[in-house]
Amino acid sequence: MITKELVQHIYKTTYEDIPESVIWHAKKSLLNWLGVTVGAIHHETIDILLDVTNELSTSEQATILGRNVKTDLLSAVLINGTSSHIFDFDDTHLDTIHHPSGPVAPVIFALGEKYAFSTKELLRAFILGCEVELRISNAVYPSHYQHGYHITPSTGVFGAAIAAGLLLKMDEEQLAMAMGLAGTQSFGLREMFGTMTKPFHPGKAAQNGLMAALLVQKGFTSSTQVLEAERGFFNVYSPKHNVFKVLEDFGEVWELEKNAFKPYACGIVLHPSIDACIQLSEVALPEEVDKIILQVNPYVLELTGKKEPKTGLEGKFSIYHTGAMAFLEREASEDQYQDEKVLASKTIAFREKIKPVANEEVDKDKVEAILVKKDGTSHKVSIEHATGSIENPMTKAMLERKFKKLCKSSLTDEKITQLIESIYQFEQMEFESLINIFN
Repeated sequence: MITKELVQHIYKTTYEDIPESVIWHAKKSLLNWLGVTVGAIHHETIDILLDVTNELSTSEQATILGRNVKTDLLSAVLINGTSSHIFDFDDTHLDTIHHPSGPVAPVIFALGEKYAFSTKELLRAFILGCEVELRISNAVYPSHYQHGYHITPSTGVFGAAIAAGLLLKMDEEQLAMAMGLAGTQSFGLREMFGTMTKPFHPGKAAQNGLMAALLVQKGFTSSTQVLEAERGFFNVYSPKHNVFKVLEDFGEVWELEKNAFKPYACGIVLHPSIDACIQLSEVALPEEVDKIILQVNPYVLELTGKKEPKTGLEGKFSIYHTGAMAFLEREASEDQYQDEKVLASKTIAFREKIKPVANEEVDKDKVEAILVKKDGTSHKVSIEHATGSIENPMTKAMLERKFKKLCKSSLTDEKITQLIESIYQFEQMEFESLINIFN
């Protein structure tokens, strides 16, 4: 039984069993998650969620990171998880286009604050929660994603439940039941991409997973074979799947180490084109350009083929807008995805020059770009591995610069430095001292 076997592996894995390289990558994942969460915490989406939460008169149990506000546990994980995905700037497991920290990190932050768990316990729960969701993602990708599901919340809910269950000291039977209760709350439709609902997905997955664990802790029952059952997750949610990938090389290969960090605030499939357009901007002025041909994998156009985005969120799913911004401003940070940038006449005019072409022979992480000038001359750029990929990762310094830029509108320079140092020394400190930086 796959569900119970997975739970057994998770249950028996101690903090000491986790390699140092995985622990270090987990810290970088948490730093990145914290940065994107704080960076978007004043977004209109969060204002709406907080308004609803306040109307419910919830208790003050966990911090909304960057807002100096506390809510109940369930609302905190929903809001912090949603904030982390608003900019589409969060981490990405490149094999499955999954953002693992979003559904899991909010859970360990909320429970760590309320119950004062040790930081080693929190780090173990985070790593193993991510490992669960990513292994389940491996088993159902790409069929599940192509079927229309947003894989981050649909499998992330399992990671959130496992992280919560481990912290709440559940036994193996309870953990399996928490998986079951989480799985029946699996959700997320790709139709929502480009709207506020997409970032809502990982937040709700975090909330659903935590709720599953809290209910099972009180005696709530559920199936203990949610993954493999005839009417379970795999058979219902993924026409094609490989259950064996859930347990394959467990403890030897860590999926979290395949987690990449974005230098650009959009889907990672656009990053090769951004790199290419930035390079091409060095060989021609905007007024000299006739067109920029981007040969990309068909999957890229499936995800980012919006020709006429009307909002910043839609711009993140437009290779036309993104290519134009990369060329015109040599950047694709959150500033380039503001509504006014999408609607600017200069942007609209230049995106007409971006000519993406689907090419099955081009891998998903590559692009073949050709700039054609009005005088007929051309310049070619090939990107084999985009900045932020596993093969061409962001450096520690780049990750810190990203963190500082994201947090500067909400926190002082001193607090930002303290947070960076605290994450790097995570297992050696009291979690309360990290939370206190926000107060």
